[in-house]
Amino acid sequence: MLSIREIMLAIRTTKLADFDAWRGRLVVWTAAATAGFIIVLFAWATEYANSLFFSMQKSHWWIPLILTPLAGMLIVWLTNRWFKGAGGSGIPQVIAALHMDDHPHPTLVSLKLAFGKVMLGIGALLAGFSAGREGPSVQVGASVMHAFRRFLPVGFSVNPRHLILAGGAAGISAAFNTPLAGIVFGIEELGRRFEQKTNGVVITAIVLSGLVSISLQGNYTYFGQLSVGIIDRKIIMPVIICGLVCGVLGGIFSRTLIESSGALTGRIGILRQKHPLWWAGFCGLMVALLGAISAGAAHGSGYMFTREMLHGDMAETWQYAPIKYLATIFTYLSGVPGGIFAPSLSIGAGIGNDLLPFLGNFHSTTAVYALCMAGFLAAVTQAPLTSFIIVMEMIDGHEMVTSLMAVAMIASIISRVFSKPLYSTLADAQGHKIKSH
Repeated sequence: MLSIREIMLAIRTTKLADFDAWRGRLVVWTAAATAGFIIVLFAWATEYANSLFFSMQKSHWWIPLILTPLAGMLIVWLTNRWFKGAGGSGIPQVIAALHMDDHPHPTLVSLKLAFGKVMLGIGALLAGFSAGREGPSVQVGASVMHAFRRFLPVGFSVNPRHLILAGGAAGISAAFNTPLAGIVFGIEELGRRFEQKTNGVVITAIVLSGLVSISLQGNYTYFGQLSVGIIDRKIIMPVIICGLVCGVLGGIFSRTLIESSGALTGRIGILRQKHPLWWAGFCGLMVALLGAISAGAAHGSGYMFTREMLHGDMAETWQYAPIKYLATIFTYLSGVPGGIFAPSLSIGAGIGNDLLPFLGNFHSTTAVYALCMAGFLAAVTQAPLTSFIIVMEMIDGHEMVTSLMAVAMIASIISRVFSKPLYSTLADAQGHKIKSH
């Protein structure tokens, strides 16, 4: 039995009777719920933008040839003029903000940047670019939670960095409705280390943002519930093949994004440096042309095509994976805001579709899709834990947990032969760019 003295000591130690501590907790809870609410609104808006674009594209196949280049030029102009730092995924900016000793630069996390990221990200999908909302959701979540730092009481144990980390993790959790993946993402990719003081903030942010997401959208799974059937030892060979193929292709993909983030040489480099709007228009035209020859498969996040493929409602041709691969690279090169998480999962599913004829009598096509989705995402991000957990939380079959872990690790290791870690390398470039100015 605890004595009265021990109980009072525990209350003082945990600050259960401290008004400022409770005020600080309330600020963190409010920040997390607000971030979750904004990310859900962002998800709804991007889904509507996707649907609107595809309705136009199906009615008039030639519209993207005009819309995508012109909208790309406008989005890049707005980004460079009003929302510097909003281009690309947003995850490198959050990592760079976490590495700064003082207050993070406003081109990394800020409410203005979050607003621009949401509006321009919606615009990029409405224009037909191959991009996702998950990476941008990380930057939006981090920016929103960091904005609440001014309301924290003096001396509260949570510092602004904790809010950035928690907001970024909540972004992944709310975007995919995968809370475990959000926690692991915060450890593996954003923080690279996990302080004891950060534990409660990250978990609180993920729980509250997740509750907001579930209350508004229901307890959904990103691509629907995927049934993989019975898994036995026959999966060993598919794991090895999928891991090797996805590791090579994902490593090259990552290397391409890193190399293109620097200064390009030749006429292409001159065009991109001196005429960024024309360059964005050129990239938009390339995405539109890829969409024209693929009946629209190059456009959007890939969610609709991948969902139909996974549920057997559409038999994709072998061109889907390479077309989506190229469209996502051109989208990134253009400079418009947009993430690569969802397109990477779609490319992975397309690779799985292409590998099916080479896997002999392996019976579960859904399992192959899941393996390649986890493998390609792990190869691109070199974050194997986050990648396999994201896919694991989508499927109905605990038998695949070990297989997903294995394919993610194989692909991630192979990827390192071709490329440095994508997000941390881009984050270092962001930090050097800010310091040089």
